[in-house]
Amino acid sequence: MKLPDGMKMRLDPQDEYTHTPEAAKNYNESMYFNMFDPQQKVGGWFRLGNRPNEGYAEMSNCLYLPDGRVAFMFKRAEITHNEAMDAGGMRFDVVEPFKQLKVTYDGKACLLSDPLQMADPKQAFADNPRVAVKMDLDYTGLSPMHGGEMVHEDGTPLDLDPEKSFLRGHYEQHMAASGTIQVGDERWRVAGYGVRDKSWGPRFWQAIYWYRWLPMSFGPDFGIVISITCGEDGTPKPGGMVFEDGKYWDILDAHIEADWDEHFYQTGLKAHIRTEKQAYEVDGKVLSLIPLRNRRKAPDGTDMMTRITEGMTEYRCGDRVGYGLSEFLDQIVDGKPVSLAA
Repeated sequence: MKLPDGMKMRLDPQDEYTHTPEAAKNYNESMYFNMFDPQQKVGGWFRLGNRPNEGYAEMSNCLYLPDGRVAFMFKRAEITHNEAMDAGGMRFDVVEPFKQLKVTYDGKACLLSDPLQMADPKQAFADNPRVAVKMDLDYTGLSPMHGGEMVHEDGTPLDLDPEKSFLRGHYEQHMAASGTIQVGDERWRVAGYGVRDKSWGPRFWQAIYWYRWLPMSFGPDFGIVISITCGEDGTPKPGGMVFEDGKYWDILDAHIEADWDEHFYQTGLKAHIRTEKQAYEVDGKVLSLIPLRNRRKAPDGTDMMTRITEGMTEYRCGDRVGYGLSEFLDQIVDGKPVSLAA
């Protein structure tokens, strides 16, 4: 990735741990993991987003079960500090920076036979049972780290406008994962692959007009993350990387063509990407999808609503078959995703 003149990318092992919060009220420090067992077709994604200056952490646990059901839980769990990633029954531990991490959860989840019900979360939680969920997953790094914090050449941080910020630092890594997942009386011993990320800095979910994020894993030596973001100016910015030959190749260009249902949820996609090494075509089929949302009022009192559709997706790239997510974020205006409103 080419950086602006006078800038450099900084990433230290200490960044695996929590940072001292900035003064911005919307300071966020989050870690995210996903994993999918390709044999059993079970997996999920797990996130903690500490917002210490607001007194809570966003905890999300989303498990896709082999028969299409989804076990999902979200909490704004009370926190008083930013010294650990541990809230709402979920905990992330760094065993060895950049190499070994651990994810555990002991709590409840809403078991959805129809995950699309989560478009109305209040009703979905009222109409579906809550079951006990336990997870114990060990993550091992497969790839180098990708990303970090962009700083000035002398190491000083950038000035950010908290009202327009989504993050200060961000990195990602392909990983192997193994352990146990228990949902109610059902238990799986899982082994598979996934992607994790870490970010910190002031964040509003409404700071990005729309984005597409496609983390996918095809095994221990091949993976892709496609990222396309767009601001209100309507100009998509492609990014991401391909993990191959033991290294990351930056994506120089990316284009996604998605298929939609009547709710404007993705059902499939075709992605075209190019790195310095070569071009790739990826086909994706959404196996199970849950729609989520984030709402807040703008300073002028306007209601703002962000929708994030999280699809467990089977990917094909050449003769390889892999699994991951298709995460589509859109601001919703007049009931329609802004990326499709044109």
